[in-house]
Amino acid sequence: MLKILILSAALLGLASFAHAQDEAAPVPDEPIAATQVDDAAIKARLTDIFTEIGGLDDIEIGVRAGVVSLTGEVASQEDAARATNIASRLDGVVTVEEKLQRNLSVDQSISPAIANLRSSLKRGWEALPLVGLAIVVFLVIAVLGHLLGSWTALWRRLTPNPFLAELVGQAVRFVAIIIGLVSALNLLGATALMGAILGGAGVIGLAIGFAVRDTVENYISSIMLSLRQPFRANDHVLINEHEGKVVRLTSRATILMTLDGNHLRVPNSTVFKGIILNYTSNPERRFEFELGVDANDDPVAAMATGLAAMSTLDFVLDEPKPDAHIVSVGDSNIVIRFLGWVNQSEAEFAKARSLAIRAAKDALEEDGFTLPEPIYRLRFDQGVPTLPAGGASVTTGPPAKPKPDTVRPKADTSEAAADIMDVRPDDHITEKVEEERAQTGEKDLLDSGRPVE
Repeated sequence: MLKILILSAALLGLASFAHAQDEAAPVPDEPIAATQVDDAAIKARLTDIFTEIGGLDDIEIGVRAGVVSLTGEVASQEDAARATNIASRLDGVVTVEEKLQRNLSVDQSISPAIANLRSSLKRGWEALPLVGLAIVVFLVIAVLGHLLGSWTALWRRLTPNPFLAELVGQAVRFVAIIIGLVSALNLLGATALMGAILGGAGVIGLAIGFAVRDTVENYISSIMLSLRQPFRANDHVLINEHEGKVVRLTSRATILMTLDGNHLRVPNSTVFKGIILNYTSNPERRFEFELGVDANDDPVAAMATGLAAMSTLDFVLDEPKPDAHIVSVGDSNIVIRFLGWVNQSEAEFAKARSLAIRAAKDALEEDGFTLPEPIYRLRFDQGVPTLPAGGASVTTGPPAKPKPDTVRPKADTSEAAADIMDVRPDDHITEKVEEERAQTGEKDLLDSGRPVE
C-alpha cells in the first residue's frame, strides 16, 4: 500500500513538473519574421494614430527591432489598454512593452467625466421630442385599455357572473399597460432595456407567486366556485366539519351562519377541495333510530307495531314508505332499526325524528312488548348477605329526606307540549340570513339564475 502511495505521489509530481514546463514555455501563436522591419514606419504610423485619439496624444513611442515601447502618462487604465491593443495590431510589431503611468491630476481625471456628462445631456436634450412621443404613445394605449376594461356591461354580457367580468376588466387594463410600455421602449430603441424589464418582471412574478401561492389558490378557487355554483343562498350545507346556512359567496370566502346563529367564514380553497353535503337540494330526508325489545318477543310483530305507529304521523311520508329491520340479537334483547322519511321544507328534521321515536316506543309498550333494561350480575366474595326478617330491604347510604308537608302544584305544560308537537320548520336562522343579505352590500357570487352543479 505504501509503495502505491509513493508511486502515485511521484506520478503527480512528474505531471506537475510537465505542466509547469508547458506554462513556462508557451508555444507562440504566430511565427516571428526573420527579416528586419521598418521601425521608423511603425513609429510614424502609431504617432499619427495616437494623435487622432483623445487621451493618447501624450504617449511617447519607441520602436526597435519590431518591439514597441510605450511610455508617458494616460488619464485612465482603459486608455493604456487601448494604446497597447492598437500597437499590437500593426504589421511588423513583435511585442509591445507597456510602461504607461496613470495621470493622477484632478484636471485630467475630471475632464473626461465632464465631457461625457455634457455629451449625455446634449443627447438627452436632442432625444426629448422622441421621449415625449413615447410617453404619449404609452398614455394613449393605457387610457384606451382602462376605458375598455371599465366597459362593465360588455364583460358581464360575455362572462357568466360579475366576479369574472371584473377579473376580465382588470386583465384588459394590465395587458394594455404592458403593450403601451413595450411600444414606448421599442419607439425609443431601448430593446435591451425592454428585455431586461420583461425578464426582471418574470423573475419577480415567479417569486411573488411562490410567496402568495395560498392567496392565489384561494383566488382561483373563488373563480371555480363562481362558475360551478355548488349551492344557493340560504341552503343548509355541511362543508367538511362546518355546518350552517349559506349567507353569500365572496371572492375570498364562503360565509355561513351556523345553527347557533354565528357567522363562519370558510376559505374558498377549503370549500373547493372539501366535501359538501347539501341538505336543501333534496327536501326529502331519511331519519332512523333504534329500539330494543325482549329476546322472547316476536321481532316481526314489534316491527309491524312500530311502523304502524309511525305511519299515523302526518309528517312521515307515505312514499317512500317507513321501513324497519333487525340490527342485532343479544343475550337479553333484539335491536330493531326503524327508518322514515320527512319533507324538510314542511317539517323540522330533529323534531320529527324525536316524535317518531316517541310514537314507536309508546306503541310497543302498549302492545305488551318489553323494552329491556340493563342487567347486572353481582358476585359476593364474602357470601350472600342475610336479609332481615319480614323481607325488609337493606338500604345503604344517607337516610332519605322527609317529604315536605306541602305539595308543589304542577306546572301547566299544555303550551310547551303544543310547541313540541309542532314540527313546522324553524325559520329563525333563515330570516337572519335574509336580513344579513339585505343589510350588507357585499357582492355575492351566487347566481340564482344559473343551475346548481
